[in-house]
Amino acid sequence: MNISSQFPTSLDSPRHIAIAEQLGYDRAWLFDIPQQGPDVWMMLALAAQRTERIGLGPGVLVPGLRHPMVNVSGAAALAALAPGRVAVAFGTGFSAARALGAKPSTWAYLEKYVRVFRGLLRGETVDWDGGRMRMMHPAGHAAARPIDVPVLISALGPKGLAVAKDSADGLFTVNGETAFASEFTWAALGIHGTVLSDGEALDSPRVRAAAGPGNALAYHATYEFGGDVTALPGGREWLDVINRTPERERHLAVHDQHLVTLNAADRAAWAASGWAAIPTTTVTGSAAHLAERLTEYAAQGITEIVYQPTGPDITHELEAFITAARTITHDRP
Repeated sequence: MNISSQFPTSLDSPRHIAIAEQLGYDRAWLFDIPQQGPDVWMMLALAAQRTERIGLGPGVLVPGLRHPMVNVSGAAALAALAPGRVAVAFGTGFSAARALGAKPSTWAYLEKYVRVFRGLLRGETVDWDGGRMRMMHPAGHAAARPIDVPVLISALGPKGLAVAKDSADGLFTVNGETAFASEFTWAALGIHGTVLSDGEALDSPRVRAAAGPGNALAYHATYEFGGDVTALPGGREWLDVINRTPERERHLAVHDQHLVTLNAADRAAWAASGWAAIPTTTVTGSAAHLAERLTEYAAQGITEIVYQPTGPDITHELEAFITAARTITHDRP
């Protein structure tokens, strides 16, 4: 199992990725969240200049945010800056779409987008939006075609899984969903959490900073996917805060500080014992517990763990996690 990292794209992302490389992480993924951070391709390019070995890629790209040629140009430039290290992941759009007040892309649109993306990288002339296009980058403007960039697709339901099988090189999954991982040779799982010190309480300030944003993801996702947020610890308090915002702007309240820190609703939930959900919403516990969870994921077919650290001490979180992960036996492809 490969051990990778993932970060909400920020101005510190190149530095964080360089630290991840020094600690031995296999890959670093950056969120494509323009409503919350700088351009993902810009930060990946800076990271490429600061690193030599670690894999790099956006995870996940959302088709509705850019014309396919824009993402192709970004991928081609990154492939030239970091040869053999680039992969990309696509998804229909969770925070990156909903936080803009937009609907996620349809699976049919994403499938067509990925097919065009891959065709362009091969140097083909493709049809898009009623016209014909191809990469016309002269020498020195991009890597030479064909450009080999593996593609993963973030999917949970049957439609997404079918697209992943037909159009991608692997699966990028989240929220502990591993049911279909064994059907892919590359199955990446995004996780959150922190390694606890002996006797450290789940409601401590440090755990709140390091695991709270990952825990809050459960509230954001449950709300957006039409579930019952009140079934979560502190869910009623979370929803009460969200509902104070006018409906047309409620998505802004939901996704504020998404996976970075706690927004007003997240803080209300935490104060009402929302922290009690951390053992199920994140991979939080002792180093031994974490190693046990990773061993279980590997047995379920996960080939790459993608850990996102949060809090004021990213270096500590990265180091503690990979130290615990190294206590299990994993084969690197």
